Amino acid sequence: MKMAVYDHEEQEQLDELKAWWRQYGNLVTGALLVVAIGLAGWQGWNWWQREQSLQASALYTLVERAAEARDAKRIADAAGELINKYAGTRYAVMAALLSARTQIEAGDMKAARTQLDWAQTHAKDSELRDLARLRLAELLLEEKSYDEALQTLSAEPAAPFVPRYAEVRGDVLVAQGKIEDAEKSYQSALDKLGELQKSANPAQQQSAYRDMLLVKLESLAMVGGKQP
Repeated sequence: MKMAVYDHEEQEQLDELKAWWRQYGNLVTGALLVVAIGLAGWQGWNWWQREQSLQASALYTLVERAAEARDAKRIADAAGELINKYAGTRYAVMAALLSARTQIEAGDMKAARTQLDWAQTHAKDSELRDLARLRLAELLLEEKSYDEALQTLSAEPAAPFVPRYAEVRGDVLVAQGKIEDAEKSYQSALDKLGELQKSANPAQQQSAYRDMLLVKLESLAMVGGKQP
């Protein structure tokens, strides 16, 4: 008797399940299909990203070798290929920075500026972007494009770059003859450097960079008729 009751209940449950599947089966199947496609797409995207990174890394090795050989044309070609094929990777920005440095050493400021402009615009990594802006500002200073250099330095960089931004800003202001403003920038660089070095030991705090900033500041004090 009990077996018959169980069989009846199981049959009712089975009938309810069949009815539910007739009503919602297509929806469930569709949802599972969407999830499966999404997972496959995500895995495919990750694989593609890894492949892009590996290929870009291999090409960047060629850029480094060209830089070691100080072959400006070869490094420009290799960096250009890397940028064209793998613009979305970190290696493309690194190649642009390395190529720009080589072009500057070769005296081709126009090519260097093109590379730095691209790097600062396309860098997703904030530190690489800050480095590109810093080097661009230094190049603009050399070209006596002072206002443009100051504009490039107006963006707030990550903490490690703050002293260098303030220093180069001071260099630009010196070139413009704005001595008091330059002193403030150099002092700001020293102050920010001190903040960064609070966690360092006393020996590290007496850095060559700090000494160089002090020399710049004291030189301005002499120019301004003040005692250092």
